[in-house]
Amino acid sequence: MKVADLSVAESRLQLGNAGLGLRMGPFHVRVRTRLPALTRLVRELYRDYPVVDGPLWDFDVRVAPPSLVRRWLRPQVQFYVDGRTPFEPLAAAHHLPILEWGINWCTAARCHHLLMLHAAVVERGGRAMLLPAWPGHGKSTLCAALVHSGWRLLSDEFGLVRPGDGLLLPLARLIALKNASIDIIRRFAPDAHIGPLFQGTRKGTVAHVRPPADSVERAGEPVRPGWLVFPRWVPRAPLRLEPMEKAQAFLMVASNAFNYEVLGETGFRLVDAIVGSCACYTLSYSDLGEAVEALDRMTRPADG
Repeated sequence: MKVADLSVAESRLQLGNAGLGLRMGPFHVRVRTRLPALTRLVRELYRDYPVVDGPLWDFDVRVAPPSLVRRWLRPQVQFYVDGRTPFEPLAAAHHLPILEWGINWCTAARCHHLLMLHAAVVERGGRAMLLPAWPGHGKSTLCAALVHSGWRLLSDEFGLVRPGDGLLLPLARLIALKNASIDIIRRFAPDAHIGPLFQGTRKGTVAHVRPPADSVERAGEPVRPGWLVFPRWVPRAPLRLEPMEKAQAFLMVASNAFNYEVLGETGFRLVDAIVGSCACYTLSYSDLGEAVEALDRMTRPADG
């Protein structure tokens, strides 16, 4: 059963009481909230996630006002995980952003059994392309464009590498777009399902792209890495897609990992294996369509 299979009354009842269990990639997440606006968005944007039962949860999360007093005097919303609050509340209107950022926090803080790379990951033809990038380099925009150009979404935020075999685990969640990138994707991919605008967040104006149903349904299909591309959006710059030295790529991947130092030798071994098995490139661009076309040509089989 998926979220979309629940009636409005059933989803409201589960979210407001025992919680709605969702399978998000390799994780089972229980979500609870009684906020009507957030309940509607869970139904709209999480519609393709499988509904799962407990009793064990990787993340047990809740979004609610921090207190009865603030509910009226200064409306805010708080993220809770296992009954604790890892960060400060936000304005009440930012209920979906705090839920998404909270689940990101849970992943980064609790998943040290995996190597976690700060990268978007997409797949086509059984091979994954990793897009590690610093904030502001256009990673999410490029990821959303690729996902709406024939690539499968593994993740917009986390490259999850399984130590046993070096495969990348899918975690197809909402793609968070910020500021100008929202309208860029609206123009590039008119069929993309983009949720409401959340203005005045700590990252500016934010909107979320619903992952394609096929990407969510294939959560059990890990992928071997094939390409490493370090993207950077540069205003009015010509397209440049150039090979990158593997030694430099190793340093870039290691520095973009959330827990490279924590994993020690395992982290070194996994990064070395990824870089060794991938064709490595840098990409600078200003035109999104040109960038997608260049990556398509680069990754197309020689006989294609």
